[in-house]
Amino acid sequence: MPRRHRPLVAALAAATALLTGATAFAAPGPRPVPPTAARQLAALARQVHPSTTGREKPARDTGDPDDPVAGSLQFAAARTAPSVTVSGAALAQGAAAGDRLPVRGGKWSELSSGSTNSEAPGYADPNFSDYGSGWGLVTGRASALATDGAWVYAGFADGGVWTSHNAGKSWTPRFQHQSTASIGALWVNPDDHSLWVGTGEANTSADNYTGQGVYRSTDHGRSFQRVGGDELLNAQVATLTCNGGYVFAATSHGLWRRPLHSRPGRRWESVLSPDPNPDHSPSRTSVISSVTVRPGSHGGTVLAALGYRGGTPYDGLYLSTRGGAPGTFRRLAPTGIDTTDMGRTSLAYTPDGQALYALVQSPAYTAGKRPAPLQSTSLKGVYKSADGNPEGPWTLVADAATLGKSGSAQAFPSGYEPGVGAWYNQYLKADPRDPRHLYLGLEEIYETRDGGATWQTIAPFWNYTLPCYGTAAGCPPTVHTDQHAVAITEDGTLYVGSDGGIWSRPVAATGTTGWRDLNAGLRTLQYFYAGAGRDPKGGTAVWGGLQDNGGTLVPGNSHQVMQPFAGDGGDVIVDPANADRAALEYTYGDISVTTVGGRSDGKTAAFREISPSCQITTPVAVCDPQMQFIAPFTADRTDPNRWVIAGRYVWETTKGFDTVCAKDAGSCDWKIVHDLGSTASTTAVEAVKGVDYVGWCGPCTPSRQDGTGFHSGIATNYGGTWHTITAPNLPNRYLTRLVGDPADPAHVYAVYGAYSAKWIPGGGTGHIFESRDGGANWRDISGNLPDLPANALVIAKGRLILAMDHLVYTADVRRPGRWARLGRGLPSSVVTDLTLFPSGDTVVAATHGRGLWQLKLGR
Repeated sequence: MPRRHRPLVAALAAATALLTGATAFAAPGPRPVPPTAARQLAALARQVHPSTTGREKPARDTGDPDDPVAGSLQFAAARTAPSVTVSGAALAQGAAAGDRLPVRGGKWSELSSGSTNSEAPGYADPNFSDYGSGWGLVTGRASALATDGAWVYAGFADGGVWTSHNAGKSWTPRFQHQSTASIGALWVNPDDHSLWVGTGEANTSADNYTGQGVYRSTDHGRSFQRVGGDELLNAQVATLTCNGGYVFAATSHGLWRRPLHSRPGRRWESVLSPDPNPDHSPSRTSVISSVTVRPGSHGGTVLAALGYRGGTPYDGLYLSTRGGAPGTFRRLAPTGIDTTDMGRTSLAYTPDGQALYALVQSPAYTAGKRPAPLQSTSLKGVYKSADGNPEGPWTLVADAATLGKSGSAQAFPSGYEPGVGAWYNQYLKADPRDPRHLYLGLEEIYETRDGGATWQTIAPFWNYTLPCYGTAAGCPPTVHTDQHAVAITEDGTLYVGSDGGIWSRPVAATGTTGWRDLNAGLRTLQYFYAGAGRDPKGGTAVWGGLQDNGGTLVPGNSHQVMQPFAGDGGDVIVDPANADRAALEYTYGDISVTTVGGRSDGKTAAFREISPSCQITTPVAVCDPQMQFIAPFTADRTDPNRWVIAGRYVWETTKGFDTVCAKDAGSCDWKIVHDLGSTASTTAVEAVKGVDYVGWCGPCTPSRQDGTGFHSGIATNYGGTWHTITAPNLPNRYLTRLVGDPADPAHVYAVYGAYSAKWIPGGGTGHIFESRDGGANWRDISGNLPDLPANALVIAKGRLILAMDHLVYTADVRRPGRWARLGRGLPSSVVTDLTLFPSGDTVVAATHGRGLWQLKLGR
């Protein structure tokens, strides 16, 4: 969401007209943009302009440790609330405790093939698919890249490290069973070819996970050892580099270094953390977004950028000419760069050290304070110091207007300009063999071959808005949007990583051609939810909602993943008897249904929107203003036509897949049955025999470390009237799931995220609770569970099966306090959801970085 906004969805503006759904045209001839562009753009605009009135709201320091600015803090709150932060030691100790539990059950196997086909033939809905985008096979968000001779290393948001020894034709998963699989940076020591891995993704995304430090491998990723102590726990590592004698780590908690050649346990030392942060703000932790060493300075000149996306008084450039030692950095007042408006920043020296570039995101622009004609960009600009002096003079060599005229699929001015997400996606990379050749990554990829004098878009956002779209020759494939990682090999191959995975092309290639999709062997899809039903063609089909890769379908008797539904994906409802009938969420409760399995010839609609949310393009007159970014909804366990969704209000429809709710229809079958209150937003819903249980928070955003700025609760209509449950032993934490007993609506389980009071003041204890009297009384059945965020629960074959941020656990429903790990072989990626085959004999784990996994349940 980003945990906050959520990593941007795949979308792009050709013109401001798209904000209203109007048709836009691309020169030279009139070529209508598919309606999917307008739909996705409108959602993106709501993230750029988070007010439903269309007016931007200023960024607020809401307390999220990774990205406190954007509107949705859902992923973070589920792990930290009621506090704003939690020690990284909590995850480390919880994961270790989970690993010590006995194992029950067999071996997990991958259900999904890994990458999804965003342009699968037969799944070409003209309004809701990505068909024609040019992206092809896509996978989860790539956050880091490094190369070493024939070796290519790729790090993912929550998918660990993957290695290739054949230029990306095949990949091997590594770093899969650590306490975290969230990767922020990769670096290869050229002296001994060791691979260094900085954990904790640093892209201020909706779903960034904090780290567990830095690890080192001397055998191409087959084994790893942590370097340093606990000093980098809970930090996110943005950059790893070396000046010959020391390795530097640019992190969300300052700049650190340690001798390159030292024992593994030697601690990192803090060398730059200038913000005293007297109020303990989570956004003023001296966020170092980039560090670089000037070539030719013999390691003496080390330059760092302190740049938080929302802005702090200490943002700017810091220079050491004494090898980056503690106390040697000074804050610069460079000529040509306004350091009072300097957010996230990427730095790059040319290989000869004679020129220096800086890509700067503007906190003011991000907060809506943009001078005309700018409308949406957060990019301040790309600057160049022609003689490599960090003090300048700096000159502006690119901005949103420049890039918009370089062949971009993003128009300027418009509601979605180049650099609109510069706080989320950005990089700079100089060609090691040509000091005038530079790559720039934002939503798209650009290059200059003349030192910044001119620019060309080499990977447009998508093909819809380009002159080649719809022509006989057609457009060449392009790279999935939202760029995060880049590397160049010695033989002249460019590798790039985005929200859709990894692509490569020769450095010598020009224009938009030459891209090679490398995602066929990568299995890093990031699921939020999943649901299963019988495939009419045989077997069991599984639908799911993913980060920036829409709604996917794995057909029965298959491992291949199709993507009929574009953008971000959220919760799902699947008809257990017929998986062709499914309801998929875009974001903020924007639900669409299909009764044909998402199949379309490109002319016939496969999906129909039925949302009661105010946060969609054309909401109905009476709508819900407070849906979560991923809003939960469900079908009644005993009545498949009765559905419930909630934000501020609890909504009910009794028409299932025949539900109508559209402004142009003039009616809505969703009816409000309860008002949770003006500050409430729903986090979990359950419906059994007409009885509803709703978990909510309000306020939902932790604002104080002592835990007093967050409140959660449960409402139910059990007994015939709606009321709030008051139970003294329920924790004040984010309620992630409610699960009822189909045979007895008074019997319900409540699942809680985050950590216990050991780590979070005011957080209480326990992760799973059981009530047998409609919520009047609860007992804690957490027993020997590890102290980890719990995310989902299913009940099968007399067993409770619980998904947590580290693995899956099981207990007998009759003795629920005695937990064991369920199965072997599941990677350590966060498990966000569980679902069962309609047969009830197989459980599916939806992970947020390693796709879908299945386990056959024993008796």
